[in-house]
Amino acid sequence: MSDIHPLIILLAAMLTNNILLSNFLGLCSFLACGKQLDTAVGLGIAVVFVTVCTTVINYLVYHSLLIPLGIEHLQFIVFIAVIAAFVQLVEMIVERFSPSLYYHLGIFLPLITVNCAILGASLFMIIRDYSFWQSAGWGLGAGLGWALAICLIAGIQQRLRFSSVPKPLAGLAITMIVTGLMALAFMGFTGMAKIQ
Repeated sequence: MSDIHPLIILLAAMLTNNILLSNFLGLCSFLACGKQLDTAVGLGIAVVFVTVCTTVINYLVYHSLLIPLGIEHLQFIVFIAVIAAFVQLVEMIVERFSPSLYYHLGIFLPLITVNCAILGASLFMIIRDYSFWQSAGWGLGAGLGWALAICLIAGIQQRLRFSSVPKPLAGLAITMIVTGLMALAFMGFTGMAKIQ
């Protein structure tokens, strides 16, 4: 993987290999918080911040601590601990500077800790054997791709409130249909870049 430029990885992580729309990681908070655009933007920014920081730190921890000590098998526990620490930091910052966003995000802000998209970004970085800068590009692209997807679904959800959706499809059903259509649309970018 050393021949792929980090910017290509960033673009591919956002579009062709969108962590939410191609791997369906991080769906729980996507479905729950994808109803209001302002909440979706706030959660998207928090996920981008946590994904970038934890991917970079997890790269450093994995390559400078876990591998030299021969304890790579502890990567899940260590990665989740790093993610939990950063989510706690984000939660304190959001509560201090934007109480309304903190209220809107509710339980989903601390649940970023167990957002499988963030853990998936760190694990894909290891599986694909990325360099430091490739990992940083992957983390930023994965976070931005997730944020893009949740902002798109929030905008569509706001439009759907004024549409006549048949009763059996109202709510979660139409959200899943729209998410599937978004995933198909993002598959149209597949020929641009391939990173796996």
